[in-house]
Amino acid sequence: VAIAKEITMRTGAVLVPPYDDADIMAGQGTIGLEIARQADAMEAKLDAVLGPCSGGGMIGGTAIALRELSPETEIYAVEPEGFDDTARSLAAGERIEIEPPEASICDALLIETPGKVTFPVTSRLLAGGLTASDDWVRAAMGLAFDALKVVLEPSGAIALAALLQDKDRFAGKTVAIIATGGNVDRQTFAETIGAG
Repeated sequence: VAIAKEITMRTGAVLVPPYDDADIMAGQGTIGLEIARQADAMEAKLDAVLGPCSGGGMIGGTAIALRELSPETEIYAVEPEGFDDTARSLAAGERIEIEPPEASICDALLIETPGKVTFPVTSRLLAGGLTASDDWVRAAMGLAFDALKVVLEPSGAIALAALLQDKDRFAGKTVAIIATGGNVDRQTFAETIGAG
């Protein structure tokens, strides 16, 4: 972030934040529109939507769209175990900064505190926050590949991992998961699903 800010100051370039921006959140919110359209096409009433969460832009934007189109649907942010700044902040009713553990395979979701712009939205619209362990993420990546022939990076598989890990909570419900990103190299992917 510091390097990007220095470059923008020196060159006059525009820094596009990955999540903590109303326009970015609105763009990411189109995921909620797509979920609602797909559910309507299937004549499905969604009980819950689970999505990956780092700073809260994508899940916040998704929640805005779904609150309008499917107000009964519960929306959950999913984070790696130990990196659950959003879940803790939602429970506390204020932005919490965490001291995360050393690592997680979900390297795109390793934020210490929710965004300033995103948290007021997520705190108002989300049903809560869930976590998933790296072992369940590995299992989810393997399942997505075996059953759907979809390659997911660890961070993109975390919502599926949370569903698998906490299946009793969602038993008998219609749940949509947001499975984002296939940014994983061949060796890492093979090692990850081999360990899952």
